[in-house]
Amino acid sequence: MTASTLIRNSMDASQRMNRRHFLKQAGAVAAWSAVSSVPFAASASAGDQVVLTILHTNDVHSRIEPFPMDGSRNQGLGGVARRAALVRRIRSEQRNVLLLDAGDTVQGTPYFNLFGGKVELELMSKMGYDACTLGNHEFDNGLDGLAQMLGYATFPFLTANYDFSDTLLKGKTRDYAIFRKQGIRIGVFGLGIELDGLVDPVRCRGVRYLDPIATANELAAQLRHDLRCDLIVCLSHLGYQYQSDKISDRVLAANTRNVDLIIGGHTHTFMPEPESIRNLDGRETIVNQVGFGGIYLGRLDYVFERQSGKKALAGAYRYDVSTPMAAVVG
Repeated sequence: MTASTLIRNSMDASQRMNRRHFLKQAGAVAAWSAVSSVPFAASASAGDQVVLTILHTNDVHSRIEPFPMDGSRNQGLGGVARRAALVRRIRSEQRNVLLLDAGDTVQGTPYFNLFGGKVELELMSKMGYDACTLGNHEFDNGLDGLAQMLGYATFPFLTANYDFSDTLLKGKTRDYAIFRKQGIRIGVFGLGIELDGLVDPVRCRGVRYLDPIATANELAAQLRHDLRCDLIVCLSHLGYQYQSDKISDRVLAANTRNVDLIIGGHTHTFMPEPESIRNLDGRETIVNQVGFGGIYLGRLDYVFERQSGKKALAGAYRYDVSTPMAAVVG
């Protein structure tokens, strides 16, 4: 079955969903309170405000079909077709949408073993992903396999702290990308985890690992001040937190400036809601992660006031992909 057929079938299935079920589940969205208030919303005119919806996934691990009905905890959950239907619906309702992924898109089912990432990235391209970062499992077929896999994506892979200068991946990834939505500039960059101990050295030979905190500070400053970005997003595959002093998303947030949002991966953390962490300037950095296997789709809604330059996170939801019309927290 081709990528187009999988997604087309999902659209048909979504249209057949029970309308009563939709109305019942839609209440979950209305009942959830905003993560932070928007104090300037009352005084700003509607034409002065821009709403940006960021959808995100992480650690999907080649989970194309829902988890098998085998009695396990995750049986029947997830599935690319369901996610495609959900993303399509949200795009029909929201003017400005970004769809992002925090890495480890592959490895975990026979789809990767048989097709080397082709199915996963073609499906992500069909869904209209805007950007992705590299996880450690993207290296599982070596640099040759990764280079071939990247060719199946119509969206950029962003990774600022892997130096590929002396490898065949030189020029095949980008440090950052800038997206424009109704005059708002969103800068997105990627950070990867240290590969030593996670990836066979032969499979990543020649890759130089750069300090993620120093890289993030340098790049975020450039995005904020030189490139005039209104929102700066880090796609991180560093992991949410550790008991050791290993750099995590929480450590990154507390030791950087200018980063507004960290969308994380690697640790498969099912965060019940985003976490707000004070950065080096005492400003808010939001950290979020939605588990693994495509079970959930994360959503963050930002509101911008163009005249004043203010922005706020106005809502955060975690969609259960198995019932695509539902948004839940916890």
